[in-house]
Amino acid sequence: MKTLLLNEREVKKLLTMEDTLKAVEQAFSAKGRGMADMPPKMYLFYKKYNGDIRVMPSYLPELDISGVKVVNVHPNNPKKYNLPSVMATILMIDPKSGYPIAIFDGTWITTMRTGAAGGLASKYLARKDAKVLALIGAGVQADTQLAAIYRVRKIKRVIVYDLSENLCKEFVKKYKKLYPAEYIIAKSVKDCVIDADIVSTQTPVRKPIIMKEWIKPGTHINAMGADAPGKEELDPKLLTTSKIVIDDWDQASHSGEINVPLTKGIITRKHLYGEIGRIVAGMQKGRTNDKEVTIFDSTGLGIQDLTTAAQVYKIAKKKKAGIWIQMV
Repeated sequence: MKTLLLNEREVKKLLTMEDTLKAVEQAFSAKGRGMADMPPKMYLFYKKYNGDIRVMPSYLPELDISGVKVVNVHPNNPKKYNLPSVMATILMIDPKSGYPIAIFDGTWITTMRTGAAGGLASKYLARKDAKVLALIGAGVQADTQLAAIYRVRKIKRVIVYDLSENLCKEFVKKYKKLYPAEYIIAKSVKDCVIDADIVSTQTPVRKPIIMKEWIKPGTHINAMGADAPGKEELDPKLLTTSKIVIDDWDQASHSGEINVPLTKGIITRKHLYGEIGRIVAGMQKGRTNDKEVTIFDSTGLGIQDLTTAAQVYKIAKKKKAGIWIQMV
């Protein structure tokens, strides 16, 4: 047996958002039906360097695929080392023998599958007539949120806000032709979200930046930024009056958008409506009326990486991409 090696450039050439949406939908459905073996992600913190790594193993018996992702978060990387804040490596393992069948750069897979999660949450939870998308944070993750959500709803207006106005301008210039719509650069978070039908937040903040009174009835929110203990982007009052859908209880309660309000006793597990996997699998309804506010608390699941990596592996073999080496 041999091992396939793929770098980030090669993965980008092979993976489309359409393929990623299908792969992540498959992952969510498997989890919803109880067909996934996925321990909660494990954290190792480098407090001295303001960084951490997360280890995410998973196994999907019905697809006979298994693997593990190691991903870092180092916010200071771009300025200090000219490196991305987030980098990842994915190891695919043959369940029958334990042999490492593939080693991928997982940075682009992580970005794409996170965007796809927001897209799928919008597919199942946003109003059918949703057409105004608000993006809080104009970094790399905003790119794939737009790419995924644009494919599941007829977006007519995109409003973007970031602390860096230049980043917003670059974002608009990059996507106004690729994803035709009216693009607006907001002057504040409030201005960005107040008229939105779908809101996607992708920031590293540790204090709420979106207030309850700014969100109109019928809005869907993808809370993508909170991915470690102590992080939160939404006003806790918003959580107490909205339909909250999580991706995984163990991860969300530890490091998702709900982690701080849970710790403070502002909400309990009873406030949660359910898991996205059960909704995707058809075991639970998603949005039930056009007035409710829905929130998707995304922490990122190892099975999302696994199904996406499996798709890349399949395409790479077909197109004869990458390098094959004898590892053992």
